[in-house]
Amino acid sequence: MSGDRALDELTVHQLLGRIVYFHVLLIAPDLPAADREPAWGPACCHHRAHSSRFPDAALEGSAWGALLEVSAELPDHHRPCPRTSDTCCAACRVTSAASAVGSGWASAEHRAYHQRLPEPGLLDACGRAAASRVGRVFAAPYATTCTALDRLTAQPPAPEELPGVDELPLTGELLALWADPAATTQAPVASWLNHCTGLGDVRRVLESRRTPS
Repeated sequence: MSGDRALDELTVHQLLGRIVYFHVLLIAPDLPAADREPAWGPACCHHRAHSSRFPDAALEGSAWGALLEVSAELPDHHRPCPRTSDTCCAACRVTSAASAVGSGWASAEHRAYHQRLPEPGLLDACGRAAASRVGRVFAAPYATTCTALDRLTAQPPAPEELPGVDELPLTGELLALWADPAATTQAPVASWLNHCTGLGDVRRVLESRRTPS
């Protein structure tokens, strides 16, 4: 997707709705209790350097608030600005939330399918990819720049660092859909996920696909 091409509002709502749907139905029931107190991340670009920031109206009362709510349920992965408030750069808030979803989903899926924790490098790559891809869609309608998002977009993870839909279906689909939303929202990358009611169902589908009939 071209960085300066804004998606229509309906497509954005569909993409965000899919995150909320899969999080509530498949991810949230498998989340362990947070094993530590929520931690802060780096200051947003506004509080760090008082640089130009995205307007509050970009988040206030919008569908993007759903993404922030999902990230709040992933305290082991969400690293918001230490001065989180309405004065934060809205793009930084979105990228921080998207990073939590990318790494949090990858962690939950990996535990469910492999019964062990994933390598930290995988979580970092998924978080950075989700942050840059979701953040780019959020930023497209606005002329204001976000230095943190610019850095993420300039240094994306290598494709081989990221899981595919045959490895971590929910995370892989999330990353694929947001990589080029205009091209893929009408044809979900893994449509069979719509028939699953838990990560156990997803694991069984993956096992059946890997086992020769």
